[in-house]
Amino acid sequence: MPEHAFARNYGPAEPKAPAETTQVRPNADNVPRNALLTGRFGRYAMLAGAALFWSIAGLTLWIGAGVVCPNGSCRALELDRQLLGALNALQRPWLDAILTPATWLGSIAVLLPFALALAWRYRRHGQPGAALLLPVAVCGAWLLAHAGKLLVLRPRPDLYPALIAMPADLSFPSAHTMQITAFTLAWVLAAGSRPGWPGVTAAALIILVVALSRLYLQVHFPSDVVVGMIAAAAWVVGLRLALGARA
Repeated sequence: MPEHAFARNYGPAEPKAPAETTQVRPNADNVPRNALLTGRFGRYAMLAGAALFWSIAGLTLWIGAGVVCPNGSCRALELDRQLLGALNALQRPWLDAILTPATWLGSIAVLLPFALALAWRYRRHGQPGAALLLPVAVCGAWLLAHAGKLLVLRPRPDLYPALIAMPADLSFPSAHTMQITAFTLAWVLAAGSRPGWPGVTAAALIILVVALSRLYLQVHFPSDVVVGMIAAAAWVVGLRLALGARA
């Protein structure tokens, strides 16, 4: 029957109600078994990766301590002597003016407040993992560095005059280098940061400038800086994996 005739005899047809849809939340009953196994395997794999990288951080500090302080007798390596001598000969007033303030970029007094401010921003944008990553990375690097100092007991270098007041704590590993490495790498790895190549390059340059400043100012041996950088990087990668498994 034509539609206009139907409307004349019986009135307009009532519109059909849209079909109701129900959302099914995933749980152990309605998610395929292979998906559950894959998710569990992924978490276990990330936790295993975290343990591996944390082991690398610990081994780096342990092996480095054995190299610079064999049998508890600390010494300056030949490479330490050569690099500190070269940097001492390179000293210029304009370099002093750049690297003296730049070294503070690795201070816990600067990095921790900045990490907490970024954590607050990540939290506001619904990124709790990233909010946790930065401050834990910086605090963990500080703890690792100072634990290493207390265990190894390596004195500060005294081959050439220091350009700033010599820090009161011990030398191995470099806490400033570990802290700036942990902070910048955590920022690069934070979910949602998306720094891109310019950001990654800037982060690497900041790490290198702080590391160089500790040597230029004659307050650390090169071995303190290199070991600290490797250990901090391994610590942060492991932390990122552990937090990813937790999500």
